[in-house]
Amino acid sequence: MEQVKCECGHVNPYGTVFCESCGKPLDNVSKPLLDMRYEGSARRSQTYNKTIIDKIWNFFSSVKVGVWLIVITLVASAIGTIFPQKMYLPPNVTPAQYYEDQYGWAGKLYYQLGFDNLYGSWWYVLLLASIGVSLVICSLDRFIPLYRALNNQGVTRHEAFLRRQRLFSSTKISDEHAFEAVKDRLAKRRYRIREENGNILAEKGRFSRWGPYVNHIGLIIFLIGAMLRFVPGMYVDKVLWIREGETKEIPGTNGQYFLKNEKFVFETYQKGKDNPVFNAAIDRAGNGAVAKKYQTTAVLYKRVGPVIPGEEPKLKKVKEYKIRVNDPLKYDHYALYQVDFKLNELNKMSFQLIDKNTGQSFGAVTIDLHDPAPSYDLGKGYRVELLSYFPDFYFDDDGNPATKTKIPNNPAFVFKMYAPDKPKGEVSFVAIRQTIEPFGNNKYKMAFAGIDTRNVSALTVRRDFTLWILGVGGAIFMIGVVQGMYWNHRRIWLKRLDGEVLLAAHTNKNWYGLKNEIQTVIAGTGLMMPIDQTEAEKKEVQGGNGHGATQ
Repeated sequence: MEQVKCECGHVNPYGTVFCESCGKPLDNVSKPLLDMRYEGSARRSQTYNKTIIDKIWNFFSSVKVGVWLIVITLVASAIGTIFPQKMYLPPNVTPAQYYEDQYGWAGKLYYQLGFDNLYGSWWYVLLLASIGVSLVICSLDRFIPLYRALNNQGVTRHEAFLRRQRLFSSTKISDEHAFEAVKDRLAKRRYRIREENGNILAEKGRFSRWGPYVNHIGLIIFLIGAMLRFVPGMYVDKVLWIREGETKEIPGTNGQYFLKNEKFVFETYQKGKDNPVFNAAIDRAGNGAVAKKYQTTAVLYKRVGPVIPGEEPKLKKVKEYKIRVNDPLKYDHYALYQVDFKLNELNKMSFQLIDKNTGQSFGAVTIDLHDPAPSYDLGKGYRVELLSYFPDFYFDDDGNPATKTKIPNNPAFVFKMYAPDKPKGEVSFVAIRQTIEPFGNNKYKMAFAGIDTRNVSALTVRRDFTLWILGVGGAIFMIGVVQGMYWNHRRIWLKRLDGEVLLAAHTNKNWYGLKNEIQTVIAGTGLMMPIDQTEAEKKEVQGGNGHGATQ
C-alpha cells in the first residue's frame, strides 16, 4: 500500500485527504472548507476496491447496508409476532395443519415461509450475524483511521488547514499578553493546552468522539448474547403440557429432570358481599367466572445414572412445589412458570357390549384415550378389538374418517365385536352421538357407559445463561449514547504568522456553544471573533455582501 509523505516530514497512509500532523491538504480539490468528519484520514473502504476482500469490506462498511439489515430484521421480527410461534402451539398438533386451520391461507403462508420458528431459523441467525459483521467492519473502518489521525495531530497546523475551517479569523496584533490571557482562560475551561513554537492547540472532550464506537461494542456484545441462545444448553424456552398424575421429561434438560403433576387447582372469584370489588368484573366475564388462582402441585425428579435409550429412568425426588402464576419452581438455573391450563380433558371412555334386541350387557371396556389397548377380552367368548382410533375425529375431503390432532377432543373408534354366535365379528364405527354400521345391521353394539376426565397444566420451562451478556451489552450501549450525546469534541488553534494571529476552531457538534465559548475566551484581548464561513457562503449565494475576517 502506497504512502504519502508531507512536506512536514510526516508519512501518511495512501488516501489521506490532509496531513495527519500539520493538516496541509494533500489533494488538489480546492473546496472552501475541509471535510473534518474523519479528520481527512484514509478509510480502507474508500481507498481500495480491487480484491474480493475489498468488495466484501466495502459492502459491510456502508452505513446504509447496516441500516437496511437492521430494518429487515425488525420487519421479520414483527411478522414473527403475528401468529404464535411453533413452541407455543398445543401439544401433539401438526404445525402445518394447525396454522392453516386456525388462520387460513395467511397461516399456511406463514408456515411455508418459516415464520413459525422464526428465531431459530437459519436465515434469521444469518441476519443477526450480518448485522454483527457490519458493526465490526463499520467500526474498524472508521475508528482506527480516526484514532491514528487524532493521535498524530500536531500543534503547528498548516495555514491552509486553519483557513479552511468552519470558524476562522485572522487578527493583526502584537500584544503578547493577549495570547497568554487566551491560554489561561482556555485552561480554566478545562481545555488541554499544547504549545509548540509559540502556537497553541487547545482541546477538550475528545472522548466523546468514541461514543458511537462504544455503542457498536455494546450492540456487538448484545448480538453475541442473542446468538448464544442458539447454542445448546445456553438458553431454554419450552412449553410442557402435563396432565394430572402424569410424569414427563422436562424439555430442554437433556433427559436429566422429570416432573410429575400431582394435582391442578383452579379457583374463581364468587359474586357476593365478600368480594364487592370483583362483582363488576364477574358480570363482564359473561360466564360468571373470573380466575382467582390456578396452581400446579408438582414434584421435581432427577434421573439417577446415565441416559440409556429405551430403558425406564431411575428417578430421585428433588423438590416439591406449588407452581402459581409469577411464582415459578426454580432449580439448577431452570424455572418452570404456570402459563396455561385445560380443564376436564377426556381421559378415559367406557363402553358396554350389549345385545341391541334384548339390551343385555356382556361386559364393559374402559379405553385409555392416550394409550388405548388393541383388544379387550370380556370372557365367555365375548371380545372387542379396536381396529382404528381417531382422537380428534373429522371426515376429510374424501369422506374418510381422520384425526386433526392426537389430543382426545372428539374421539371416535372402529370396533370389531366378537361373540359365540358371531365368530367372524361385527364392525361398528362409534363417535360421540354417532354410530355407523358399515356392513349392515349388527346384532351387537358398543353403548356409551361413562367418561373420566382430568385437568392439564401448561408450564413454560426457561433457562437463560445469556441474560447477563445481554445486560452488559445494553449497559455499554447506553454508556456510548450518553458519551456521544452530552459531550462534544472541541478544538481551538492559535497560530502566529507574519505579525498576525490565525484563530480557527472545530467541533463535532453544538457549534453555537463553541462560538459562545470562544467569544468569552477572547473578550478584551483584541482578537477578532471568528466568523462561521458556512453562513458567509450562504449569504454570498443569496446575494449578500460578505466581509472578510481580517482586521
